[in-house]
Amino acid sequence: MTKLSVRHLLGIKNVSENDIQTILETATQFKEVINRPIKKVPSLRDITIANIFFENSTRTRLSFELAEKRLSADTISFSSSGSSVKKGETLLDTVNNILAMKVDMIVMRHSSPGAPHFLSQRIAANIVNAGDGTHEHPTQGLLDAFSMRENLGGDLTGKKIAIIGDITHSRVALSNIFCLQKLGAEIMVCGPSTLIPKYIRNLGVKVSHDVKSALQWCDVANVLRIQLERQQLKYFPSLREYSLYYGITRKMLDDLNRKIVLMHPGPINRGVELASDAADSGHSIILEQVQNGVAVRMAVLYLLAQQN
Repeated sequence: MTKLSVRHLLGIKNVSENDIQTILETATQFKEVINRPIKKVPSLRDITIANIFFENSTRTRLSFELAEKRLSADTISFSSSGSSVKKGETLLDTVNNILAMKVDMIVMRHSSPGAPHFLSQRIAANIVNAGDGTHEHPTQGLLDAFSMRENLGGDLTGKKIAIIGDITHSRVALSNIFCLQKLGAEIMVCGPSTLIPKYIRNLGVKVSHDVKSALQWCDVANVLRIQLERQQLKYFPSLREYSLYYGITRKMLDDLNRKIVLMHPGPINRGVELASDAADSGHSIILEQVQNGVAVRMAVLYLLAQQN
């Protein structure tokens, strides 16, 4: 099996197309494993992985924990609430104390952009970035690409992907853009001008402020959550107004007269960015994304473990 060119998965920006293809091909094999009656393999039996989450998480944390268990790794989990971080312990001291327990790999989510990059220069263990602030969320970008390939015939070259919603505060958006462009897709971002950063055109993406035209244009609509917890200012008058102009309904999808793929990284604000009848429609592959997340994270952990 081909090895990765990197020791850590810190973001999609600094991995090659070959690395992405290797991860996605390995994930295809692991997806077969997790759909067998016996879902466990001994691939990481001698590896210890620490899940270190400084921010709340449901899907990502459970997905990594399940991926680790499916690979037979030993795991420990840490959350900053109720830990010595509350007593003033630094990030580096916290991690070094965990590594002193002979941990081989760290999966980390942190509210500060660049936190996993900072650690990667100071510790020996492999690091997987499970989301750093508003920067990147590489495994989400990979699982989204994996899910798109499954539903679009295996090749994303020339496919049109619309990323709709809160681009400014989303780490998923950047990882999707970097990953999908390396796989040959065309990208459009769509949302209110206040939620689309000024630099985004420099990444070679189209920009739209009309959700209906974005849906007409795309093969896949990846809809992002409005991240109210990251917004220090009011970027739009109200959730009701956002929903009125940018919320996607089943009728809007049916009016296209063709089937597009509808995605969402979760959690969904039902009735805001997606109406329930759209989220639960035949266009939606949201639950497929969740299943694929386990296979993709198994692939990432397995391939990084081979680097040691």
